[in-house]
Amino acid sequence: MNKTIFLIGLITLTVLVLAFHFFICFNCVAENQTVELYYYNEEKDTDEEGNLMCSEQGLEPVERIIPNSETLIEDTLQLLIQGGLTEEEQDRGIGTEYPLAGLELVGTDLKRGVLTLTFDDPLNKTSGGSCRVSVLWMQIERTASQFSEVKEVRFEPEWYFQP
Repeated sequence: MNKTIFLIGLITLTVLVLAFHFFICFNCVAENQTVELYYYNEEKDTDEEGNLMCSEQGLEPVERIIPNSETLIEDTLQLLIQGGLTEEEQDRGIGTEYPLAGLELVGTDLKRGVLTLTFDDPLNKTSGGSCRVSVLWMQIERTASQFSEVKEVRFEPEWYFQP
């Protein structure tokens, strides 16, 4: 009888330990997350005559592994605007004007699918020709849009990233 009680207790304890382990594992957050940063490849964005189109067709993702966090979208965008292409990525024709001197992402706010990004650009590096600022804008917008909760991206102040 004592052996039976011992076995029942041991089985019960084993089941509880396994249940606790699975509960913890299912509620864990992965330590790292693979994200895509969208940069620009002019070679993929020309018309039949070789003219630059300045369209989303030229956006090309590069993967990065970053720590998972409560601020994953902001962390990803901060990484994008730091630039930092590898030599291999540059050899594939991928380029970027980031980092822009003085440009800072100072806030992100996601409400009902609308991601509002607040920037500080004391040196006015987000302005310029329409092609240039369109590509800068698209890089940020496409990078942010990889997250399913982001349905729309807005910039503040609104006059940034304008020709």
